[in-house]
Amino acid sequence: MLDIIWTIVVILLILWILGFSLGAVGSLIHILLVIAIILILLRIIEGRRPL
Repeated sequence: MLDIIWTIVVILLILWILGFSLGAVGSLIHILLVIAIILILLRIIEGRRPL
């Protein structure tokens, strides 16, 4: 399970870096990253085991 999460994180980071050079795609990647961070924070606040 942890391997899958790390794979997703690496893919998102690569897409995020590419988004800076492509412009329009960058805003979509930023929105996805913000949503992911909010979901992780909610899991921590609720007391569940963080990803």
